[in-house]
Amino acid sequence: MSNVTEIINRCLSFEDEQEWFDLKDSWYELDEIGQYISALSNAAAMCGEPYGYLIWGFNNETHQYTNTTLRYKRDVNGEPLEHYLARNVSPSVYFSFDEEIIDGKRVVVLSIPAARIVPTEFKGIRYIRVGSSKENIRKYPEREAALFRILNYGQPSLLNTEARFDDLSFDQLFLYFDMKGIKLNKKTFKKNLELLTADGKYNLLAQLLSDNPRIPIRFALFAGTDKTSTMYAVREFGDMCLLLALDKVIDYGDTLNVPQADERNRKVERKEVMLFNSQAFREAVINAFQHNSWISGTAPMFTAYKDRIEITSIGTLPPHQTKEGFYAGISIPVNAKLTEIFVQLHISEKSGRGVPRIVGEYGEKAFKFSNNAITVTIPFNRIDLGGTPQVTPQDTPQDVQVIKGGTTDNKIVEFCTEARSIQEILEHLGLKDRKSLMKHINRLLEQGRIARTLPDKPTSRAQKYVTIK
Repeated sequence: MSNVTEIINRCLSFEDEQEWFDLKDSWYELDEIGQYISALSNAAAMCGEPYGYLIWGFNNETHQYTNTTLRYKRDVNGEPLEHYLARNVSPSVYFSFDEEIIDGKRVVVLSIPAARIVPTEFKGIRYIRVGSSKENIRKYPEREAALFRILNYGQPSLLNTEARFDDLSFDQLFLYFDMKGIKLNKKTFKKNLELLTADGKYNLLAQLLSDNPRIPIRFALFAGTDKTSTMYAVREFGDMCLLLALDKVIDYGDTLNVPQADERNRKVERKEVMLFNSQAFREAVINAFQHNSWISGTAPMFTAYKDRIEITSIGTLPPHQTKEGFYAGISIPVNAKLTEIFVQLHISEKSGRGVPRIVGEYGEKAFKFSNNAITVTIPFNRIDLGGTPQVTPQDTPQDVQVIKGGTTDNKIVEFCTEARSIQEILEHLGLKDRKSLMKHINRLLEQGRIARTLPDKPTSRAQKYVTIK
């Protein structure tokens, strides 16, 4: 496979254009090509991509080949086009044109190295991409500042991103390592696990491994096949060390994996058929934790429906990764240090078996790639698809709260689309028993359906409650 083909396959794996590449048919505007070199070089740096690409030979909307007629080996007032562009780009970046015939259609790719040290400019002006638009970066000072931060300090990561909180404790981390037979040294563990930024403050990895990362990790159960149906259970795992949360999510999935009695064609022994493949589920959960873009402040999402479980991690394929390599098990870590810790604790391994195991069980269709997330679908192998969702015997009353239309819980959620006080809720429901109401309030808080407006002052007289949308 040629380099051009690899570039195109990766770009077309995205549903829409990304800021680091642009598709054209046979468009040609001399100075605008130079502006694109600046914009795509800077955008590549912003997105953590080694190159930006301007690609001719495609319909921008349909992504279909068009057989471009672009001529890039031409002169501009007696000067070769490439020389003209290079002379006006500063600092010098080694861009290059390449072409290929693919499916009988001509394609041209302009590869542009990502900016380094300082932004790339054309004729003294720095450009940037905003969505699919090319803009003068001076119009977007916040993006310009972000670009300089990246050029100076590198892409935001778990290690160089400061934690949101400085009151972190690590008792659960020590216990977890101890359970795995590894003793952490209290004097050196922060350095050894790289939990501090260059200026000695806790980083985001420290926050994730602390006793309470304060990043919501929820596992929600819905009665139907989408989120418009009744939600009858939700569990919260964001108030514990990430390593412990991972184990808890896997354990909770096991409680849902009901052994089904298969009486079909029974002669002597009754067979038990599991609801889904536990190994595929485990690999999907580990991958979601390990490769999630935690710097976004959003955790992976776990959702069970009547016919499947969906596991969604934030982020896309990392640079240098292709879908073919992904399906083949070529693993490129998104969070290198977190991956190292997972390997050290034997949570995962570097063999790259996780994705192939899921593909082997459910096929490539189990994975859905969007512009900012990857979703794995684990379908249920139900023997009897009729009836309403069943609460498994392993579920406890604390885990499961059946939510039916018209209940007090739902009335509170509907009323609290605007922040409401306890007194306002009592009056709306026509109730007088404050203690009884608080049982509903506390349950909704645990389920993550409502939130306090003053979370740090739960007993404040000014406290109100608002629906989480």
